[in-house]
Amino acid sequence: MPARFLKNMWSKITKEISRRIRLISNSKKEPYLAFRNILGFFPDNIEYYQLALRHKSIPLKKKGQEISNERLEFLGDAIFSSIISDMIYKRFEKASEGYLTSIRAKIISRSSLNKIAREIGLAKLVVASRYVSQNSNANIYGNALEALFGAIYLDLGYRKCKYFVEERIFRDVLDWNEIEESEINFKSKLLEWCQRYQLEAEFILVDETIERNKYTFSTSLKINGQEICEASGKNKKESQQKAAKIALKRIANEPNFLKFFGL
Repeated sequence: MPARFLKNMWSKITKEISRRIRLISNSKKEPYLAFRNILGFFPDNIEYYQLALRHKSIPLKKKGQEISNERLEFLGDAIFSSIISDMIYKRFEKASEGYLTSIRAKIISRSSLNKIAREIGLAKLVVASRYVSQNSNANIYGNALEALFGAIYLDLGYRKCKYFVEERIFRDVLDWNEIEESEINFKSKLLEWCQRYQLEAEFILVDETIERNKYTFSTSLKINGQEICEASGKNKKESQQKAAKIALKRIANEPNFLKFFGL
């Protein structure tokens, strides 16, 4: 074998051994352990991750410059979008471009990113001024999550970042079935079905409760005055969609469903 090849191989082996020793020594230290709990693996260069959580309201000073997570956020946004595009392209083999774009938009939306950041415990580690934390909207957490994608990419590469998205986010937070169902307007489909048979559908709010600051709305669905089902949700729209979904299932599974209305 050429001497240069052996030299390069030996260099890679020694670097990997050094990295593993460093990970073992840091495995019980903070903040490595905190990031391990979020990521599912230990960081290599911890500075990337610490920077990813630093909001511009409390920047770091480095070489006379103030730096925050904004540049990492820019990078992470592109990487996350790329990973999600690859995942939905493979999952929905026959879907149109418009459908794929709509699904991706839901996953990478601000509300989705903020939800993920909270669910995995990232929001608790974000470093920001008290004013921003208390008075700003929650987008600082979603922005920090995007910066985290950038940190993983710079530290351990694209594959590790994709692993984090697939194994941590889609295993523990997001659900493909919920995402797919959110793209289906069950109420609209039910109204179309009713129109076809000249039937009238009514969505009636029958109950509204609050427990531990969480609202629950219950909706009764009637078709031509006959109660078909009742469903609950966190808002009126969700309860109506759930009721419509139940009705559509009955329509699909009960061949004689139209006989209820003399048809």
